[in-house]
Amino acid sequence: MSESQEEPSLHERVEKWLAREMPIIQMHGGTSAVRTADPDTGEVIIELGGGCSGCSVSDVTTGNIEAELLKWDEIEDITVRVPDARDQLGGPDQAESIMGIDRTEGGRGDWGSSNPGKDHL
Repeated sequence: MSESQEEPSLHERVEKWLAREMPIIQMHGGTSAVRTADPDTGEVIIELGGGCSGCSVSDVTTGNIEAELLKWDEIEDITVRVPDARDQLGGPDQAESIMGIDRTEGGRGDWGSSNPGKDHL
């Protein structure tokens, strides 16, 4: 079998399943990442972030993901983590932009700042 004909890895299949079966994550501003997908042990770890952090129904989403993926023969143990938003962004004292999220003045950047800087219009 050539490389292009190989079956996708467990990691790739879980990622594709998340994108196909759980579009609500992205629709609500969330993100998902497969951190571990070990076909030898059957362990899968998924981390949800973005809008999922601090979401009041993230426990429902995690439960649905766990219930569905445990039906897969090759998955023995599934963990879905939703980090606290403060942990994910570096805490309340970190003002700089992280991964495109601007934490200054409600995400408006310098527009709401009392010191808008030299490039302010």
